[in-house]
Formats: sequence, structure tokens, C-alpha cells
Amino acid sequence: MLLSGFGTILQLLYLAMLVLAVVAFVFAATAREDAYRAADKKKKSFWLVILGVAVAVNLLIPMLFLQLAGVVASIVFMVDVRPALKEVSGGGGGGRRGGSSSDGPYGPYNGGR
Repeated sequence: MLLSGFGTILQLLYLAMLVLAVVAFVFAATAREDAYRAADKKKKSFWLVILGVAVAVNLLIPMLFLQLAGVVASIVFMVDVRPALKEVSGGGGGGRRGGSSSDGPYGPYNGGR
């Protein structure tokens, strides 16, 4: 009973690692090539190869060490590269559109005037 539950948790973990790698690969594939250069990140082909290998390892070679390497690459892409790509592509900004540089999170800051 306990071993069966552990196996289920492990399968869900493997599925989560696969989903993360696929999502990161799709985001890497849909970003523009010039955005990678503008954000001063590695080339688009570099990230596509790394994340593609991560997806392939998750699908074909269920070795935990290799899968963890793919998870690390996917997390680095999602937390570091993707926000930089969004920023240089004009997709960033935290939801603020057309605000002033003196706008705070709750509206404009007028210096107590």
C-alpha cells in the first residue's frame, strides 16, 4: 500500500518535470531570435537544443539524474531567460500600460502635493 502510493507520487513528479520541459520548450520556440540577442542571453538554437534534450530525456530515458538536469535547465529558462525576453520584446511591465515613471503600484505618486 505504502509502496504503491510512493510510486504514484513519483509518476506525478515525472509528469510535472515533463510538462515543465515542454512548456519551457514551447516558450523558447515562440520567442523571436533577435530578442535573445537583445536580452544578452544565449542563442535561440542553444535553448531549443537544451530544452529539446530535456523533453526527449523525460519521454525516452527515465533516468532521474538526467531528468533533474533538464528540470534545472527548464527552471533557468523560465525564471531568467523568459522574463528578459518578455522585457525586450515589449511584453513585460507587470501589467502597467502607458504609466508615468512616477506611478506607484497604487497610482501616481505626486510627492505629497
